[in-house]
Amino acid sequence: MSAFIYDAVRTPFGRYGKALAGVRPDDLGATVIKAVVERNPTLDPARIDDVIFGNANGAGEENRDVARMSTLLAGLPVTVPGVTVNRLCGSGVEAVIQGSRAIETGDADVILAGGTESMSRAPLVLLKPERAFPAGDQTLASTTIGWRLVNPRMPKEWTVALGEGAEILADQHQISREEQDAFALRSHQLATQAWDEGRYDAELVTVPGVELDRDENIRRDSSLESLARLKPAFRSPDKGSVTAGNASPLTDGASAVLLAGEDFDGEPLARVVSRGVSALEPQIFGVGPVEAANIALRRAGKTWEDVDLVELNEAFASQSLACLKLWPDLDPEKVNVDGGAIAIGHPLGASGGRIVGHLAHALRARGGGIGVAAICIGVGQGLAVVLEA
Repeated sequence: MSAFIYDAVRTPFGRYGKALAGVRPDDLGATVIKAVVERNPTLDPARIDDVIFGNANGAGEENRDVARMSTLLAGLPVTVPGVTVNRLCGSGVEAVIQGSRAIETGDADVILAGGTESMSRAPLVLLKPERAFPAGDQTLASTTIGWRLVNPRMPKEWTVALGEGAEILADQHQISREEQDAFALRSHQLATQAWDEGRYDAELVTVPGVELDRDENIRRDSSLESLARLKPAFRSPDKGSVTAGNASPLTDGASAVLLAGEDFDGEPLARVVSRGVSALEPQIFGVGPVEAANIALRRAGKTWEDVDLVELNEAFASQSLACLKLWPDLDPEKVNVDGGAIAIGHPLGASGGRIVGHLAHALRARGGGIGVAAICIGVGQGLAVVLEA
């Protein structure tokens, strides 16, 4: 039994604190679930065996199994279950992986996979005090992104900020500030062109009550000069190269992928061929996709020369460029041909559904081929999926 992608949708990704900041993550999830059902009239919602959604936070309004809550809010029958998975930035890819496996093993016939994240609405949390009635001040911790409430037994070198991890990779692989800014500019330019030419139209669903019909973070007027003026965000100006301009922005959004077997009533976009997962030192998480993709390609019986398109989630320009250096047989011009997360945004749990979904649409639009979707994950992991259309 093979697993196929029959449809993939996503909301526009909203800038932190802007257009989608007033929308709950479970409502974002409900938006894409409802859209998939409406776009596929032959799909009886009661046939959906499970809704598997990724979410990296889980500390706020999505805390009670956001997959199940989004399913109920979307109006699906109460008999449709939902499960939330968390592999941090890779949660949406993890959802697709688990869904495709369920179909391949015969445990399910139809799965909705994807993810939702509102980084704008991520709450501040307060630990319970060690004893009752504390007299001193208490400290809130932000759950928006990155390490928080760290176990003191964790080695310090593992728990550096994500941006510092990107700086470490820039040092290790001798990636200059100029190279990072050029990569970031390419992302904005390609994303702008893709939107202008309608290459995202097939997957876009708008959020009710919100006037946003394309990704809010893309900067049409970005330039090397404007990027060069930004100061390093994690190190001093004389030692740092990672800036807000060559890193993915905090964003809000949701994505959904319709997975089913070959007997589903519809024309598939692509087949899920293989999957890969890897792990390494947490501080160099950014190159996690390297071995994950290599594993997935080996399992598919393919090499990088067989690959037509790659969707590599751009957490940082330095980590993306480091991955490309470690894939010497991959033509960089095949990577993120419609822009990447530096321009589009990276709402953690939703990004995996975006890159897998867009890869399926892009392969189909180009008449078929082999594609790889790969993503780095905080705390040192990577995921990859190989598709064939």
